[in-house]
Amino acid sequence: MYAMATHDQQTAQRWHMQFTSTAACVSLVRHQTEKTLSEWGYVLDDIDRVVLVSSELATNAVLHGHVPGHLFEVALTSTDHSCLIEVSDASPRTPMALRPTAEEEHGRGLPLVSALAVRVGHQARKPTGKTVWAHILRTSHGPR
Repeated sequence: MYAMATHDQQTAQRWHMQFTSTAACVSLVRHQTEKTLSEWGYVLDDIDRVVLVSSELATNAVLHGHVPGHLFEVALTSTDHSCLIEVSDASPRTPMALRPTAEEEHGRGLPLVSALAVRVGHQARKPTGKTVWAHILRTSHGPR
């Protein structure tokens, strides 16, 4: 974790960690995200939203972005007003939001992320893969 100056001179905090591309690591992503945001002084409602988005994006990285021999990475960048969640994997496969029926068990992750975030997107990552990101506004500004 380190501080850096952004274009508007807010102080940002950044955390990132690589994970093995297994379903068991999604739980670790949730735990590490919650721990980091708690240390940064986030309030519970904001922690819950960021943890949920991180979990959904990490799950997609494991299920749809897995490339044998490659890890995936989760990064959080926090400012006074927002949190940027970035999940990178080695697959160039573009994420696609689905429209599942009420009976389908899967396909709700990206629509849920879109509902919680002010902006979502993805970009190619060099040398390989992509980064899927979501920008969440903080509802409260606890002590930092």
